Amino acid sequence: MADPQSNARLRADAGTPTSGVIHVRTRLTADFTVISNALVQQRGSAVTIGVAVYILSLPDGSPVTIAALCEHFTEGEILISRALRELERLGYLERRRERGPGGHVRTRTYFYDVPCGGPDGDPDGQPPQPPKPRNLRTQPPVAETQAAPTSAATETTAPPAPAPARAKPEDQPRLADSDPQAVAVLTALRRADPRLVLSEQEAARLAPAVAQWLAAGIGARQIIELLTARLPDRFLTRPAGILAFRLRQTPLPAPPPLTPPAERLPAVLPFQTCDDCERAFRAPEPGRCRDCRPANRLRAAG
Repeated sequence: MADPQSNARLRADAGTPTSGVIHVRTRLTADFTVISNALVQQRGSAVTIGVAVYILSLPDGSPVTIAALCEHFTEGEILISRALRELERLGYLERRRERGPGGHVRTRTYFYDVPCGGPDGDPDGQPPQPPKPRNLRTQPPVAETQAAPTSAATETTAPPAPAPARAKPEDQPRLADSDPQAVAVLTALRRADPRLVLSEQEAARLAPAVAQWLAAGIGARQIIELLTARLPDRFLTRPAGILAFRLRQTPLPAPPPLTPPAERLPAVLPFQTCDDCERAFRAPEPGRCRDCRPANRLRAAG
């Protein structure tokens, strides 16, 4: 009789978990991103972690605005903006306002592998400075025998442009020097819309434009209706900016009244009394009426 055979393993594989996830590792040599466990295991919204991992996988210079992220993810602007604020609060995301070479202020976004104040940051909690761009063009070494630039070339260098001078307080318009009727129109705007509250300095700047509208023949009530019609539900700037935009274009003056010339009006003849029948009729001079004239009498008799 043959010995019994069993297909079962003699012992279980050591180290294999009996429950939970089992990782199947693959060694990647390209197209991968190194991410810290502190970020991917951060408790909170999955959208926040997904946005952070996606930003880390992008090359430098890629747009990471809300609009650009909404084109990649199916979530809307509210969830994306909430995720960016959460990453900014945790220290992974930083937005800096920097001034460019031309003087324009722009917002630069920096994303850190380790949150600000971590092992790679400063002890005081300040974020590390971003790396400076590399200079791809290498300058050739300057020869020792090269002569220094002449003084004539130095003299032709244009001097830097002076900074624009700020307006002094005494140069700004005063409300006391403004047209009283124009100031009254600006003051009455808050009756039509309570949001149109102006300061004295703002009213002094807007009063000359309102005076030009009044000089053009537009009444105060009509100006108030034009300035308060179809205002936005929410002001993104001061009310004075909206009023200044509407007052920027001076209207045309009022046209002259449409009255016909005096010579074109028909002349009204005075009343005369007929010499024969004493009937009243209109004529330039006294005489007989139309029925008593000799030619008309003969025509009536024939």
